[in-house]
Amino acid sequence: MESTPPSTTPTLTGNDDNEGHHHHHHRHLPHVSYPHPGPHHDPTQPDISFPFQTTNVQEGGFTDEYRVVSDTGLISADKALRPIPSHISITPPALRDPEKAEQLKKVKLVTFLENDPEDPRNYSKGYKWFLTGICALSVVSAAFASAVISGDFADLEEEFDIGIVVVSLTVSLMVCGFGVGPLIWAPMNIETLMIARFFCGVFSSAPFALAGGTISDIWDNEERGFAIALFAAAPYGGPVLGPIVGGFVGQSIGWRWIFWINMIFSGVVALAILLIPETYAPVILKNRAARLRKETGDEDIKTEQELFPMSMSALLQETLIRPFAMLATEPILLLLSLYISLVYGLLYAFFFSFPITFLENYHWNDGQTGLAFISIWIGLFLALFATPQLEKRYLAASKAKGGKADPEDRLPGMMIGVWFIPISLFIFGWTSPPAVMPGGGNWVGPVSSGIPFGFGMVILYFSANAYIIDAFPGYVASALAAKTVVRSGAGAGIPLFIPAMYHNLGIGWAATTWAFISIAMIPIPFLFYFYGKRIRALSKRAAPA
Repeated sequence: MESTPPSTTPTLTGNDDNEGHHHHHHRHLPHVSYPHPGPHHDPTQPDISFPFQTTNVQEGGFTDEYRVVSDTGLISADKALRPIPSHISITPPALRDPEKAEQLKKVKLVTFLENDPEDPRNYSKGYKWFLTGICALSVVSAAFASAVISGDFADLEEEFDIGIVVVSLTVSLMVCGFGVGPLIWAPMNIETLMIARFFCGVFSSAPFALAGGTISDIWDNEERGFAIALFAAAPYGGPVLGPIVGGFVGQSIGWRWIFWINMIFSGVVALAILLIPETYAPVILKNRAARLRKETGDEDIKTEQELFPMSMSALLQETLIRPFAMLATEPILLLLSLYISLVYGLLYAFFFSFPITFLENYHWNDGQTGLAFISIWIGLFLALFATPQLEKRYLAASKAKGGKADPEDRLPGMMIGVWFIPISLFIFGWTSPPAVMPGGGNWVGPVSSGIPFGFGMVILYFSANAYIIDAFPGYVASALAAKTVVRSGAGAGIPLFIPAMYHNLGIGWAATTWAFISIAMIPIPFLFYFYGKRIRALSKRAAPA
């Protein structure tokens, strides 16, 4: 490692001669050093682990403190802070104010050291995959719970003397809980089940919110391709597992056991989650800063989130107001969120349309109907092999552009995936009764529709999610929160009218209606691929064009 030239390296208390009295007091402390990216870190990519919820970036701007490494573990705050990465690059107020800027020269921000044992990115490969597996399993568990009851709707209808629309609320309310905070209702009878499902969704939303962050903590951005692919597949693979298990359990030992099995699965995952250590760099470094202040007596050793703490009003704006403001003003975020939501809603629609085809027309039992969902899993596994190839293509595009890819280079995966959604719906609609009546191997047609759907769904989500992150690097938390709310709304709303739609229009035309809606949305990724740069240039929050 090259030594830093002493003439340009600020000491712990700054280099001004008129502050020499500080030098004597802290002369036993190490100097700050220059930061540099780790071996697998691309500094041009958004930092998903940045503590948006606790840092006032409007005042202090951004820093790579949590991702870079340095020789001494300390870097100078005035040189580390930079503008929020957006089209309008404004110097942070803390650096514009001469008095504050002078104060910042004294502040040392804590970073990880080279080969730091406390840096989660330095865990062994085996341990990283172990933690990644637990994270993915936690998302599968939560998503599984949302759809497991769809394996035995008939017994619920009989037990509580209710119709299919009310029964479908057992799915919708849990999915709604994924995106909405808890409300207080007074429970009684069937309402008890509904309220329990809603709160199950509220608490199950934690893995959706945190698992991706944990994976980003332990894998740096140039090595996390397959790990993120697993995470992208988990929210979609989990619900598909639900009716496969729920169908056989409900049929053989009763619908109540569906919930017992769900609880056992969740319990095992909860125990596994206890094995995950703290991986969030801002927390690790904040604790380290506190330890260094205590050991050295130097109160200028901090992290950026301590320098510029987020106020409660700003936090509420970040989490409750900005996501909706961005949906209203950012066409990229709005259209991609709507597309992701359509696909997510259509996944949950399968939990109601498959039973109409196979239970009502083929007269299969719940267990056999559940097995039909394996086709979606086949498509999902195929997508897991495709997504790393998309990541390689993206890295090649980045290299070709001198190490700085455009956000639009994330979109080819979506441009491939969009075609598979309408194809799957046309296959399902026109190979199901009455177009093709039951008999012989005719079940292969509607069952096989799940393969292109599962494949298209995962690579589309993987690509769209990455584009949202790259397009809004300074507002990642708000952008992803907006997407999650819209997605959960569609996943909750669409199942409520699917049974009536498929019964009234017939399976063929109901599926065709959704296929036409999917076709209408095909131009979205192509629009952004060719014109995304211009659209971002008109935005205050998007990445620089």
